[in-house]
Amino acid sequence: MVINNGGNLSKDYFLAYISLITNAKQCSVDQAKEILFKRLFNVNKKTLGPISYNNFISAYTELKSIESKDEELNML
Repeated sequence: MVINNGGNLSKDYFLAYISLITNAKQCSVDQAKEILFKRLFNVNKKTLGPISYNNFISAYTELKSIESKDEELNML
């Protein structure tokens, strides 16, 4: 995905991007987070600014919570 350096990236953007990675690579939310952090942030949370980074973490937390609930349901 191409991003414009002038704007803040939304939580919805990160929700979509993390979901895309998990589906395309058949990986966990944790693995997708690491891939995205390397790809967009160059392993530096200041790269895209604090608002984008906080939206990234918020999206990750939400998807991780959903993934954990799904895993719990599959154990039943």
